[in-house]
Amino acid sequence: MSHIQGVRGTKDILSSDINLWRTVEIISREILESAHYKEIRTPIFEQSKLFTMSLGQVTDIVQKEMYTFQDRSKRELTLRPEGTAGIARAFIEHKLYSQANPQRFWYHGPMFRYERPQAGRQRQFHQLGLECIGSSDALVEAEVISLAVEILQELKIPKLTLHINSLGNNVTRETFKKALYQYFVPYKSRLDEESQIRLENNPLRLLDSKEPQIRSFLNDAPVILDFLDEKSRLHFDKVCHYLDALSIKYIIDPYLVRGLDYYNNTTFEIKSLDLGAQDTICGGGRYDNLVKSLGGPSIPAIGWAIGMERLLLSVPTGIIPISLSLDCYLISLGIEAKQYSLILFQQLRKQKLKIEMDLSENSLPKQLKKASQMYAKTCIIIGDEEIQKKNIILKNLSTSVQEILPINDFTNIANKIKSQKVGGK
Repeated sequence: MSHIQGVRGTKDILSSDINLWRTVEIISREILESAHYKEIRTPIFEQSKLFTMSLGQVTDIVQKEMYTFQDRSKRELTLRPEGTAGIARAFIEHKLYSQANPQRFWYHGPMFRYERPQAGRQRQFHQLGLECIGSSDALVEAEVISLAVEILQELKIPKLTLHINSLGNNVTRETFKKALYQYFVPYKSRLDEESQIRLENNPLRLLDSKEPQIRSFLNDAPVILDFLDEKSRLHFDKVCHYLDALSIKYIIDPYLVRGLDYYNNTTFEIKSLDLGAQDTICGGGRYDNLVKSLGGPSIPAIGWAIGMERLLLSVPTGIIPISLSLDCYLISLGIEAKQYSLILFQQLRKQKLKIEMDLSENSLPKQLKKASQMYAKTCIIIGDEEIQKKNIILKNLSTSVQEILPINDFTNIANKIKSQKVGGK
């Protein structure tokens, strides 16, 4: 009988990989929370209409990629394909707009899209993202972009490039879409079937195309920046000015529209040239009309998301991950020693130490070998003799230096463990 395998497009994150995942998560959390972004967690499934209303009926996600199903009450539900819509829904439902604005959120978790699996792209994938809701100031673009850049630089992602564009307001978009449609009509017969559908439903989607022929058609196509009204132009100029002030280099890319319909004004992507064709690590932009379109007040917002799987492909192998090694490995030899080790295990964890007890009946040399394999900084050895003398042996596994400490002085034992330096440094 063959064994059951994981579903195509999903991937187990094994213990051997967790160290790097946690490193990325911890670094990101520290940077985002230092800028007063607060974590928010929303359900992994929502009513389907949330995504059809927010993402756009003719987007690839809605037309091809959503995991949609009916529950036993015949409600149409969808596994979330992205994070922004759910946060906007929560913002409205819990009347968070009644609090002081702007409000800053960050999130991370699994998302689901029925895509062709490939390196860095799964059908269940993970995103790290932020949303800042309640400010129309161009400063917020500089803020959120700089945070994304800081995270990626802290992770030493190589060959980063920031691409930015402006989609203007709704009037700008509609005027530009008409001009783009008129431009592509003479080429329609030379477009593939899918591109012809995009042309009729939403010509902006042609700007996302990777097809070389369509890319060549774009050489003389209208540019959306030429259609911006004065207010949108001024806003975009301010964004560029603020990025210049932060010494963040960027490329103005007039064909950058992103794949979701809720974007307006500033859009941006951060790419790593090491990733080949699928080179975007972070993408985002303004969505000033989304909250209102979902039944909330008219309130501006901006956000971005980083694809974790694609990000991890770019993390250099030499990066030092945040250690998940043990502070101490607890070795007990004898029945009384095992009983007491349980008490010591509990007390030292209360001192915020990372401890593991040896549960084997192995000899001391084998238990010491296991401690080293677990990358423990120290080990505590308790035998019948130590129980009688009411002492424990604390050993630094890098230097082999040992000291004897009172068995019940938990605070002193914990402080000694915390003071140990790996390698005697």
